[in-house]
Amino acid sequence: MYILKAEHSFDSAHFLSGYDGKCANIHGHRWKVEVDVQSENLVKGGQLDGMVIDFGDLKKDVKDMVDCYDHVLIIQEGTMRDLTLNCIKQDGFNVIVVDFRPTAENFAAFFFRLMKNKGYNVKRTTVYETPTNSAAYEESEVR
Repeated sequence: MYILKAEHSFDSAHFLSGYDGKCANIHGHRWKVEVDVQSENLVKGGQLDGMVIDFGDLKKDVKDMVDCYDHVLIIQEGTMRDLTLNCIKQDGFNVIVVDFRPTAENFAAFFFRLMKNKGYNVKRTTVYETPTNSAAYEESEVR
């Protein structure tokens, strides 16, 4: 099995609504996203001879996927009062509202599905919240 990995980072803030601890407050991370794709075979012939895919394409797609989250506040839908959210937006701050709790675990599954929908044979995605803490997502094999 051949496994290729591409990674890209972004800086953003989030909070965990309903969490009993300091992560309930708005705070930031330098998130790192790693995407592993896999193949049993290499391309034979042509420009991609001896490759699984073009690394350049994989790197670009990972970068494009995560760049929109750079320097934004990520919030879970329904966890901030509309008045507060509207004031933040009116003051010119970038906010992305997601339909899941913005944890590393949920982002790992979210990014996995995005890359799979782009046609990649994704083995795993890993999302680091800090340099030493990460969550990974893989789909289990159906038996």
